[in-house]
Amino acid sequence: MRQRVTVITLGVSDLARARVFYEALGWKTGAAPADDVVFFQAGDMVLSLWDRSRLAQDSCVEDGKGWGGVTLALNLDSPEDVDAVIEEARAAGATIGREPGETFWGGYSAVFVDPDGHPWEIAHNPHWTLTPEGGVSLA
Repeated sequence: MRQRVTVITLGVSDLARARVFYEALGWKTGAAPADDVVFFQAGDMVLSLWDRSRLAQDSCVEDGKGWGGVTLALNLDSPEDVDAVIEEARAAGATIGREPGETFWGGYSAVFVDPDGHPWEIAHNPHWTLTPEGGVSLA
């Protein structure tokens, strides 16, 4: 198996609401309003939104309705960029789980939670290199 992720699908309780939230963050989709799944190009991968119960069935798991043990993250160039994204998320209706601030690991981060409870860490890690396309390089 190749060491990479190409698609992350978030199970959502209200697809229209979730779509509006991510579009309010500035994300673009080619999905029609009546489509039952919404795809967003995210660099060289895809973030998709799909009905939570259908995703659970398709993934062969039972939906426990709680946090699934996964946090998404976006790494940025500066603390100021972190602050800006958190304000965009706040304006879009996110719950701010942790306000921006210095971290124990020497960076700067914050957490917002989307309307379906999916947490996003927004971070500046001065120990990592961002690629020109906005990806992360550990090398």
